Amino acid sequence: MRRLSIVTLSLAILVAASGGARAEDPKPDDGFAARLFAGGIGKEKSYACFVRAYDAAHLVRHPLQKVGAMRLLVAAEKGEEGAGLSYSFRMGVKFTKRPGDFDSSGFCSHGTAEVTGDSKAQLGCGVDCDGGGISVELTKENKSTLVRLERIRIWRNNQPEDEGLDLSGGADDRIFRLDRAKLDLCRSLITDRKELAAIRTLKK
Repeated sequence: MRRLSIVTLSLAILVAASGGARAEDPKPDDGFAARLFAGGIGKEKSYACFVRAYDAAHLVRHPLQKVGAMRLLVAAEKGEEGAGLSYSFRMGVKFTKRPGDFDSSGFCSHGTAEVTGDSKAQLGCGVDCDGGGISVELTKENKSTLVRLERIRIWRNNQPEDEGLDLSGGADDRIFRLDRAKLDLCRSLITDRKELAAIRTLKK
């Protein structure tokens, strides 16, 4: 299973991704969604795409980095009245020394973004069945994200029936800066035909 149950999500997000944030912690930045989706949330599901392909010079400076390219698609939609926003993510990975395309997906902290100790709003996202997860933090200018990971489960060529493998945050694979991009560059991460048709109507 690659979909988070409510219990798994709560444990994964509150303990792992958001550093043990408690219910009494301060509320996050109310403008986080507007910043993340470059204008806010519409009536339908909203998307933001962030990508990075590492060049040879970068990989020479980071010889232990296993990831050669990464794409991140974050989605959000309004829940029931008063329930806030529901976030989800899909991530695509290419390795430097392993062939094939790998991906992962899951849900992010329900309704609102978590807040780190330095008051920066971020999303804590997890993969079901103890699949680890990531945190997603916006840079100040809103043009990039910092994706942080300890461990996340990924699958080759969108085949969740396989056991998959773990991408662990080693010396050079713990923080990834991805730049905002057009949705075209993340559409291959979508497998649902109806959702793909809907995203084609967006201009971002």
